[in-house]
Amino acid sequence: MLRRTLTAGVTLALVVLAVPAASAAPTQAATGCEVAYTTKDWNTGPGQGGFGAALTVKNLGAPITSWTLRFAFPGGQQLSGSGWDATWTQSGAAVTATSLSWNGALGTGASTDLGFNGSWSGSNPKPSGFSLNDVPCNGSNAQPTVAITSPASGATFDAPATITATATATAADAGGTVARVDFALGSFQATATTAPYSATFGNVPPGSYQLTARATDDKGAVGVSDPVTVVVNGPASAAPALHVSGNKLVTSSGAAYRLLGVNRSGGEFACIQGNGMWDGPMDQASITAMRSWKVRAVRVPLNEECWLGTADVPAGGASGSVYQQNVRAYVNLLIAAGITPIVELHWSYGQYGGAGANCSETRANCQKPMPDAQYAPAFWTGVANAFKGTDAVLFDLFNEPFPDVPANDATAGWRCFRDGGTCPGIGYQVAGFQSLVNAVRATGASNVLMVGGLAWSNNLAQWLQYRPTDPLNNVMAFAHVYNFNQCVSASCWDSQLAPVAAQVPLTLTEIGENDCAHGFVDQMMAWADAHGVGYLGWTWNTWSCTSGPSLITDFNGTPTAFGQGIKDHLAMVSS
Repeated sequence: MLRRTLTAGVTLALVVLAVPAASAAPTQAATGCEVAYTTKDWNTGPGQGGFGAALTVKNLGAPITSWTLRFAFPGGQQLSGSGWDATWTQSGAAVTATSLSWNGALGTGASTDLGFNGSWSGSNPKPSGFSLNDVPCNGSNAQPTVAITSPASGATFDAPATITATATATAADAGGTVARVDFALGSFQATATTAPYSATFGNVPPGSYQLTARATDDKGAVGVSDPVTVVVNGPASAAPALHVSGNKLVTSSGAAYRLLGVNRSGGEFACIQGNGMWDGPMDQASITAMRSWKVRAVRVPLNEECWLGTADVPAGGASGSVYQQNVRAYVNLLIAAGITPIVELHWSYGQYGGAGANCSETRANCQKPMPDAQYAPAFWTGVANAFKGTDAVLFDLFNEPFPDVPANDATAGWRCFRDGGTCPGIGYQVAGFQSLVNAVRATGASNVLMVGGLAWSNNLAQWLQYRPTDPLNNVMAFAHVYNFNQCVSASCWDSQLAPVAAQVPLTLTEIGENDCAHGFVDQMMAWADAHGVGYLGWTWNTWSCTSGPSLITDFNGTPTAFGQGIKDHLAMVSS
């Protein structure tokens, strides 16, 4: 047979830059190639003959460790024998040459020679459509540029994750266009053919993944982005059972646990205003959005009349068993997602129109200065029975007491706070916090109880003296701190909050500011971190960042300017 002794014939030289097939490993993908093809023909009879072909394959791209050359015979030619310097096969018109152990490595600009003998009938036209490692050899071309714009490297998701990747891509040659962008997330692959280039990967299981984007231009040139690493966390462990130990909130194993998260308003007002149950979605997707902020505690404000199903709840408002079932369902979703639920009595019954009043209605349609004796104990009896045995749920007994305001006396306010009954300036019978603790414990519930202070829970100056007693010693303190409150400086926090935090667990269950910024809460959170104090931003609702203040602009978790500060801080300190 003929080997390397062919006379010069026709040479076909083509170069390409392109993306490999999905089956080719990245190290095997050429980004440009050139093939020289020459033959020497002879006749064996009228209109038929044989030929010997010599090929030189040049790699113009990144180094490769093995190669496969493909082309097609255009005139019915057939291979004769085994060829040389490659493993040759033919199927129909398609011809494949695969590298041998000693000639598979081709550096950039390196070449290798190979050849075969064949037969022809009628004519022996030259092949076209050469490809090297499935990259067409169509001529030289500069690589396009491509960069991943989202997600950021180091981004985390919860399984089963939905990850949307976006990229920018630009052809490098004048007049060139980008034909497609191929995204690869581990073994997941997807292609985008139009700008803006994006791909969504669904049901991604737990693991660490490298995301890349490969842009292919209209001439087959390929550019590859820098890789981005993303982590998908395994399914969340259920929220832990918690109890008080000294000045720490701890799990059953004794590990300290700080409440870090947000409030989710809606259950206190939608029902009593005849607008169903909640304000916006309370589903798994909304909880997943919270977890993307590393939220691990959510406070759920409730309405006592809606829970009890009184006649004050208008048509269209969730009431009684319907309201209760909705609360249970949301609490269960939070627990399953590893988020501690804090159920809280926010709006209560009782007529009050004095200083600090938000409304003059008797029904539970606004914040009152203290919980009422008529409905609040029954509310907490019902809530305690619903969640006793589930110590992952915490009970916040009342939102923002301010009995000191109508009394115009702090000591009288603290007595009303603890003992209830007839309180100065309040026209209804008050349920003091001792009576609410008693109501919960009478059911057998052992859940942690949270108790605030005076001045809309901004004043804890005499909390240790007037706190209710609990036979289980399972009571913790909370405070609310906004930039418009009285206690807004580190010196005030040191004098009022720090002594309480030194003896019992303390969480700032509402923090915020009404200026669409986060400078104040940044300072507040830093102080809390230094003192082992938890905090919850107000509120995970799509209201204004001035009047809410609201943390988000949509329930996918896009932060407001105010919310961005809390999101960024949770990313550093929460899990």
